[in-house]
Amino acid sequence: MTYTAAFDVGTTQVKAVLVDDQGSARVCASSGLLPIDTTDGRVEQNPEDWLQAFIEVSRDLLAKAGRILEHFKSDQVTGIIMSGQMQDLIALDAQGQPVGPAILYADGRAEEESAELTEMYGADSFRARVGNLCDGSLPVAKLMWMHRHQSDRFAQVRHVLIDAKDYLIWWLTGAYCGDMTACSTAGAMDLSSGKWRKDILEASGLDAAIFPELYWPWENVGTSTPGASAATGFAPGTTVYAGMGDAGASTLAGGVFHPGQCNINLGTSGWIATVTERAVTDRTGMVNLAYLGTGSIINTVPFLNAGNVHAWATGVFAGGGPAVGDGDPYRRMGHLLESSPAGARGVICMPYLVGERFPMMNPSIRGAYVGISSRTEACDLARAALEGVSYSIRQGLDLLGTPIERVTLIGGGTREPQWCQMLADILDAPVQVLDDAHLMPAVALAELVSVVKQTGSSSRPDLEALKKLVEANLAGRVYSPDEANRQVYEEGYSRFRRLYPALNSLR
Repeated sequence: MTYTAAFDVGTTQVKAVLVDDQGSARVCASSGLLPIDTTDGRVEQNPEDWLQAFIEVSRDLLAKAGRILEHFKSDQVTGIIMSGQMQDLIALDAQGQPVGPAILYADGRAEEESAELTEMYGADSFRARVGNLCDGSLPVAKLMWMHRHQSDRFAQVRHVLIDAKDYLIWWLTGAYCGDMTACSTAGAMDLSSGKWRKDILEASGLDAAIFPELYWPWENVGTSTPGASAATGFAPGTTVYAGMGDAGASTLAGGVFHPGQCNINLGTSGWIATVTERAVTDRTGMVNLAYLGTGSIINTVPFLNAGNVHAWATGVFAGGGPAVGDGDPYRRMGHLLESSPAGARGVICMPYLVGERFPMMNPSIRGAYVGISSRTEACDLARAALEGVSYSIRQGLDLLGTPIERVTLIGGGTREPQWCQMLADILDAPVQVLDDAHLMPAVALAELVSVVKQTGSSSRPDLEALKKLVEANLAGRVYSPDEANRQVYEEGYSRFRRLYPALNSLR
């Protein structure tokens, strides 16, 4: 029996799962919480924290496998593949060492630089080639910002990576690479050809040579070095694949292969995704990503605020002294949500804790509550926070404009059943919460490797075989909309849509 070790390098944790060649998850492990710096509105992480978490999780995964799987040896792990947080700026020197903290996807500091690039290159031309708007969250714009504001740091840059996992792949193999999905968010990759646009980089004042080599997720990018293997426990020479940006891995995990199939991710941030054969460039807020080959495009609507709102509300409203016999703040949060009726007694929350990128790109907007009265209780404020995120998700589905065939939910937020029911009610559609949803993006990538192994080459995998394997593992509870809540949520959604225009001028 052979296995694939699959990892998800997120904003808050590194998670790992060992998957056999039939696509079954056998062993899992996860790190502690990763530190993140949000000083002065910036959003940064130290790549070395990802690396230390990866090493610890790798060793933990293999140790658990040795206890759980009979006669297991590390050389039975024949492949390593990862998903990771994308749209980061990870700047490295000539030795591959970070020249400073990574500037994360949620950091929109480069608005001025993105406006300049738009003016120089042309908004329509940029979107036609990249498939997305030019804004201050793009790594290319952030690198322009670094050139202007941190010139000493910029002078050291010899390599740029776009996805957190790619820093770990460099450490494992020595390869500076990026996958097509993650690099779709860089701001300089041609979505049609899958190549870096040198004309965009020239307009940005950047050298194309510092950008990573581009690969499809299933392609072999190298093997683990002896030093990396000694640190992690994997056998030297273990094949390492390019992997996939987290939005792509989540889309695959949700069984999204054609229009009408939708996946919603409730991670720290969140997104909605479906798949078509073309980039959708005429709708503000839509992001287009390369997926499983030419002619396969993920149309996604990303949100900066999702699971972070759940964590914030839990800390504020359920984080005090434990109730009798209940020391888990998330369980107390669940009790609060149950105690408030649909619609939170008229309270509406605009849940923009860290700025937002849909329905507008506004890094400085902040959240608000509207409709508080003398009958408002803490449970209503807690519920309104998650209803606000759910209303944002409905806005995104409205933007996609595709009749819903199937909705799958993944991400850590799916552990809260009250939130899952809210989504079914507010979307007015059944939603399926996948079992072990927080691990499924990594599992789906391991399934991709299994299909690649069957062909014995790095050519495009058999998509029908991949679809069958993924869908065979789509198991989980289905939440159906409650008809009694439909009118309440229709009215709430109408009010929610008016909040941002009304409150934006008050910040």
